[in-house]
Amino acid sequence: MNKLRIGISIGDINGIGLEVILKTLSNKRVLEMCTPLLYGSTKIVSYHKNIVGLDMQFNSTKGAERFSANRVNVVNCWDDNVNITLGQATESGGKYAFQSLQAAVKDLQNGLIDALVTAPINKKAMQLANFPFPGHTEYLAEQFNAKNHLMLMLNDDLRVGVATGHIPVSEISKRLNKKLILEKLAILNTSIKADFGIERPTIAVLGLNPHASDEGVMGDEEEKMIRPAIIEAKKSGINVMGPYAADGFFGSGMHKKFDAILAMYHDQGLIPFKTLSFNAGVNYTAGLPIVRTSPDHGTAYDLVGKNMADFSSFRRALFSAIDIARNRMEYQEMHKNQLVKRADKLKQVEEKVEDIVEEHKPIKTVNN
Repeated sequence: MNKLRIGISIGDINGIGLEVILKTLSNKRVLEMCTPLLYGSTKIVSYHKNIVGLDMQFNSTKGAERFSANRVNVVNCWDDNVNITLGQATESGGKYAFQSLQAAVKDLQNGLIDALVTAPINKKAMQLANFPFPGHTEYLAEQFNAKNHLMLMLNDDLRVGVATGHIPVSEISKRLNKKLILEKLAILNTSIKADFGIERPTIAVLGLNPHASDEGVMGDEEEKMIRPAIIEAKKSGINVMGPYAADGFFGSGMHKKFDAILAMYHDQGLIPFKTLSFNAGVNYTAGLPIVRTSPDHGTAYDLVGKNMADFSSFRRALFSAIDIARNRMEYQEMHKNQLVKRADKLKQVEEKVEDIVEEHKPIKTVNN
């Protein structure tokens, strides 16, 4: 198969994003697997390359159309001389992170790249630059008209999604409802099939309250919304079980029996996930019409400039983007062929019916 073109937004220029990107791309085997297109500027990339001390050559270009298939490409999104302030949240850090993201998304929309990997941004810096979204996910959902999406954390066979994302703990029970849980289960089920090649996934759902409420002793969300959502999801063909008590689910190894897990809120899912997968996890946005992954860490201002950042998570994010994009293409092609075969078969049946009708038409006689 042809190598995929993977777009990479550089994230906050004052964070560790470019360090983990460059360390990942310095391995020549990466170029055997994909063609990287790094959205930023040659000056900023070179600045961080010198800090890391890597000997790398880039193809510098003004547009993704002029990429080099066998080199790391830097798509220059601006010509400004940028003031880099390592380890600090600044307006310029947010500004250029946004410009990099905008340029990558535009090329993704126009089919010039096949998937996107986003390096970490800093929420304060983005706010200083008037970025009108809580994070990458909300921006991408708006750009691609995706009303429903799901934050899905990945590490090998461990896949943990969250029904509610970055909201205060006090808001969780107010935001949860049967409809929302059903929507998230549908997205998760479809994603595991199309993006990970598992034809009939098994999904576990965690309860909200301690011990999944102990049959209503501690809260009623399980009986009022979670269990009814599971029952309805089963009726629609989703192989889902639960709700399970969250406290012992991961420690007992139950998570190994399922292809995916739906937690009710951010920390319920991410604390055990990061405990099991720290520096090896990937953040994937399921439910979008495009493929986007990111490492499971932030800008790590305390590590910037020290050449100490672990790039394992970013490397996995890149490889996951490649695998998911390929799986999705194969899934779509397979189902497209199935639809064509069904249409052909239906046409054949219709033609046979027409022949039978024609054979049994009554013979008309003319009376003189």
